[in-house]
Amino acid sequence: MKKLTDILEIYYDHLLFEKGLSELTLESYSNDLNRYIKYLSDKNIYTPDDVKVSDIRYFITELNEIGLNVNSVIRNLSSIKNFHKFIVTEDYSPVNPSLHIETPKHPKTLPEVMSVQEIEELFKLPDLETPLGLRDRAMLEIIYACGLRISELITINYNSVIFSEKIVRVIGKRNKERIVPIGNSALDHLQRYLDEARPELAVKGRAGGTLFLNFRGNPISRMGFWKIVRKYIEMAHLNIKIHPHTFRHSFATHLLEGGADLRSVQEMLGHADITTTQIYTHIDREHLKQVYKQFHPRG
Repeated sequence: MKKLTDILEIYYDHLLFEKGLSELTLESYSNDLNRYIKYLSDKNIYTPDDVKVSDIRYFITELNEIGLNVNSVIRNLSSIKNFHKFIVTEDYSPVNPSLHIETPKHPKTLPEVMSVQEIEELFKLPDLETPLGLRDRAMLEIIYACGLRISELITINYNSVIFSEKIVRVIGKRNKERIVPIGNSALDHLQRYLDEARPELAVKGRAGGTLFLNFRGNPISRMGFWKIVRKYIEMAHLNIKIHPHTFRHSFATHLLEGGADLRSVQEMLGHADITTTQIYTHIDREHLKQVYKQFHPRG
């Protein structure tokens, strides 16, 4: 029996030469299906007969949990369904495990995801001639560059960013530490904040080792950061509903839509096991940095 990877190459030729799909559409199929087949191979599933309905459902669940927007999840499932339909039609397998999987509906509470253009517009607004403007730009850059929760952003220590390695040590839920890559743009603005703004802010209060400070020189609060975000959203006239995880969901969505693999993004987000049947293998730091640099819009 042919392996899924071999059938996928045949399927690409089918889409290109028989269906006449554009290169852009073919690239979307490629990103979706390569991620799907890598997910299956991580579970030691290599042939179409080995794929179960539960495998596809768990994969779609993980796409939802990781923060991929619903339209992208629907597109991923459509790619998977079409692939398995092709497998059956071409007699590579008699069974289509995707046949009765329902297309996800748009949940009412799903946070919106910002586009790359909206991110760019927002980041231009802080006044870089002032200490608070330098701080705001650095905070916005880092929360998006690293896919952080707000609680993780405001508790970063100034010595947790290792510039030479382009990584940040983050303390997440349940006091669990993880290492996250950080892009050049965020590092540049952070360096300027450390050089020009933080020393001026720190002398006013009790900064300790906390990286980001308010105008009184004390660690910035969750509400303080939230007010800053809402201010710039209003200034940019962006017609989006901001949620505490907006930057985090945007980070995940932009990486995944760019073609990054699911487990690498999960590692960067610090997600625990999403399903009890999936045991994530270790992903080394260099691989995460490579995935980040290749797929993050500001890497």
